[in-house]
Amino acid sequence: MRDAEPAYRRWFLVRGGDFAKAGAAACEIKELLKELGFDAATIRRTAIVSYEAEMNVIMYAREARLDLTVTPGEVRLTVDDRGPGIPDVGMALSEGFSTATAEMRELGFGAGMGLPNIRRNADAFDIDTEVGRGTRLDIAIRPDGRAP
Repeated sequence: MRDAEPAYRRWFLVRGGDFAKAGAAACEIKELLKELGFDAATIRRTAIVSYEAEMNVIMYAREARLDLTVTPGEVRLTVDDRGPGIPDVGMALSEGFSTATAEMRELGFGAGMGLPNIRRNADAFDIDTEVGRGTRLDIAIRPDGRAP
């Protein structure tokens, strides 16, 4: 994208429990970034972040809105879910910690790497959660990894 180009915005509705569509939003985001000419590293990091965020919604929340805003200098994802919230964010950010059910694990999910992978691949990451209300993730990925 050239600096003169306006921001690209799109949103996705992600439904909890919809394992048949797992990764659909992440795939669309990846293809869009390719079309817009982003470098491979930024596309890879964004694909990881969006997939992990999408899977957390599918596994734990009722639904979420995933907002994507793309400018030449930043890919921003905001995921705002209606779910149970996270009782212990520190534990949830620990690699290997998972509250996945046996059924989720049988499907190959629940390794406890979702939030750690998001944090590792983001240039900016903020989590706001309230038990019984839901969780909001604000994530930024910058093509050159620079701070805002």
